[in-house]
Amino acid sequence: MKRVLAIVLFATALAACAETPMGPAGPPPTGPSYGGPTSSEFRARDFAWSTAPGTGAIAGVLGYHNGEVRYTCQGKDVILIPETPWTRLRMIILYGSAASAAVPLEVVRARTPANSAGDYASYAKKADCDGANRFAFRGLPDGAWFVITIARPADGPGEPLAMMRRVETRGGPRSVTLN
Repeated sequence: MKRVLAIVLFATALAACAETPMGPAGPPPTGPSYGGPTSSEFRARDFAWSTAPGTGAIAGVLGYHNGEVRYTCQGKDVILIPETPWTRLRMIILYGSAASAAVPLEVVRARTPANSAGDYASYAKKADCDGANRFAFRGLPDGAWFVITIARPADGPGEPLAMMRRVETRGGPRSVTLN
């Protein structure tokens, strides 16, 4: 039940993002500075590329530290969202960036719109964050993705953070560190 709630929270948090248009030739184009248009219009066709099987993979690790405080995502879901103009706009709204961010979870929740357009959550992929703060996604088509998780201080109290990073897969495995 907690896992479903976490996915719903992530899905709700992403509802206002932008999409990258997808043509029949392949995944959405990417520009030199995380470019491409943003759009407040949800279009399912922009997500279609992300449903194809592929040879791409993402092997990731959470490596975030704040001074002496080490953060962990152990036991949390890691969500992978395809980049589209709609999801790109969503990342900018929620995280203040379409590249990478570590934002207090409460700030992201406060920025989350009350209602969501479209069924983008059905295009999300999920992985578990293990005891070594590692996660993996396999069988991905080429394209740009947003990796998202919640990080909490490993030892003691502290504010949880929503972590986000944009990653591209192109014909093989890709390593990523969330920091």
